[in-house]
Amino acid sequence: MRYIGNKTSIVHEIDNFLVNCGLSGNEYIFFDAFCGTGSVAEYFKSRYSIIINDIMKWAVIYTQGKIVAPTCTFKKLGFDPFDFFNGNHNVRHDFIYNNYAPTNTSRMYFTPENAERIDYFRWQIEKWKESKLISSEEYCFLLACLIESVSSVSNTAGVYGAFLKKWDSRALKEIHFSKVDFSEQPYKFLCAYNNKIEDIIENVDCDILYLDPPYTQNQYGTQYHLLETLVLNDNPNISKITGSRSTASLRSDWSKEYKVNILFDKIIAKTKAKYIILSYNNDGFMSKEFIEAVMKRYGKEETFKCKKISYKKYQNWKSNNDKEHYEYLFFIEKKKARDIVYESPLNYVGSKSKMVSKIKSYLPSDFDTFYDLFGGGFNVGVNMPSNLIVYNDINYFVSNLISAFGSYDIYENLLYIRRVINKFKLEKSNAKTYQAARAYYNSLPIKKRDPRFLLAIIMYGFRQQIRFNGSHEFNNPSGERWFNDKILEKFISFSRTIKEKNIVFQSEDYKNLLKKITDNKCFVYFAPPYKLTTASYNDGKRGFYGWDDKQEKELFSQIDEINKNGIKFMLSYVITHKGKINDNLLKWIIKNNYRKIDLGNLAGESGHKRQEVLIVNYE
Repeated sequence: MRYIGNKTSIVHEIDNFLVNCGLSGNEYIFFDAFCGTGSVAEYFKSRYSIIINDIMKWAVIYTQGKIVAPTCTFKKLGFDPFDFFNGNHNVRHDFIYNNYAPTNTSRMYFTPENAERIDYFRWQIEKWKESKLISSEEYCFLLACLIESVSSVSNTAGVYGAFLKKWDSRALKEIHFSKVDFSEQPYKFLCAYNNKIEDIIENVDCDILYLDPPYTQNQYGTQYHLLETLVLNDNPNISKITGSRSTASLRSDWSKEYKVNILFDKIIAKTKAKYIILSYNNDGFMSKEFIEAVMKRYGKEETFKCKKISYKKYQNWKSNNDKEHYEYLFFIEKKKARDIVYESPLNYVGSKSKMVSKIKSYLPSDFDTFYDLFGGGFNVGVNMPSNLIVYNDINYFVSNLISAFGSYDIYENLLYIRRVINKFKLEKSNAKTYQAARAYYNSLPIKKRDPRFLLAIIMYGFRQQIRFNGSHEFNNPSGERWFNDKILEKFISFSRTIKEKNIVFQSEDYKNLLKKITDNKCFVYFAPPYKLTTASYNDGKRGFYGWDDKQEKELFSQIDEINKNGIKFMLSYVITHKGKINDNLLKWIIKNNYRKIDLGNLAGESGHKRQEVLIVNYE
């Protein structure tokens, strides 16, 4: 049958892809999460144990019917149902005849003669099932054959969103109850789901996840409503013009900009599969750059593969424009959960994003609450395995920015940012529009400054940095960056993670918080400004206090106090930078017998390397 997005033409490429990735063994469970008409699942049914899913019931039935077809002998029925159907002329005037043929309506989906036969086929299949004369497998197979037979005489342009106003020649043919095409190979079918993938992904045990989601705004439920009604056999209320059933439950967020990005991140994050394959069209809402960023976030970067398949080779339709149409095949092996690192979309000076994995590897195992006292962009705290995470930053603009990721719906947050971008016509390297947006933000009273607005303009500033003057006006100059797809990926994964974790956001002097920490099940992480690397955020000229010898000594004293109270801590700092050595730091470490962990030279935003260390009071 004709089906939007059918993968029959490229299934061999998918096969080659799997073989080249070393996944040809029969011990794997293959999950076809958007099975459609089942071309992929049916192709691999003899090689892998198969799980299928689709939001549309008819698609699940059709695919399952093709998979199990070889074992359908109809032994209990006692005769060949195909000979039976095609050897009689029985008819019924039921739902299809009354609603989808020009009998009691003007709808021309089928001729009256074919419609009354379709009603009979459907009625008889259901009676055989109720009488237990056919198995569940045989039931699915017969319904798949009915779908195939109906598709060959429908008066449509391939989908069922609307009927043709004149009879197509194929619609005038007499319907024949035909077998759906299927492979005779034996199968390993496990189960079928009929759900939105986002609702079940965490519960499906599989080794290989194959994703072939919708990639345009077309809603499949609307396009194939008649087949859904035919399979469900539920005589629904239908619209007056097209005869469509209500498809609200079938509406997919995979066909909506931004929502598809949010869903894709969730699916890749939550799947139990070790290997992930995605087929996606270049016409889709998600860009190649976004998909790659997501897959590398959750997968082992060295295993990532992408193949471009041009429709010049496989095309069975003609494009109305000159744009090249092609399919991407993506593959990655997923990381273990403990190795996944989330990154803040904020380019915060002093970011610890490159240190997170090492920080996690040196954590003690016995703490319930993680305190991130100099939270900044929150690259560290958001990745910590803790029952409770306390984020703090004395710069309340930054604290509000971070908390906004958790307090606003991700989709609504993105729409707000896009409205700001569109309103002020923000674009890469456009200083004029950027300055206008910045001026508007600064004109607002502090309490009325929306952190989402600030986030939008930050994306177009110099190095996307956060900088304020002494009057608390955002004063970062314009830059050559923009809200691109890599930022979008960080935004979504970061936001989702914040929402899923138990996080408390605060903005006060770290010393005040330390006074409240008395439980030795608490772990305190310090990432203060580095004295040797003074930058715009810690120079004391931005409306917040700076960081000098006095501040550093006070910090050391505060850490000594919590150490006396048996509270474990970790301090991120630098020993040397641009030829300078922090002697005070070295003396303090030796004096208190703290453990120093060298992380080596790490490059910062400016390209200068700094000798990062971790100081802890535990082994």
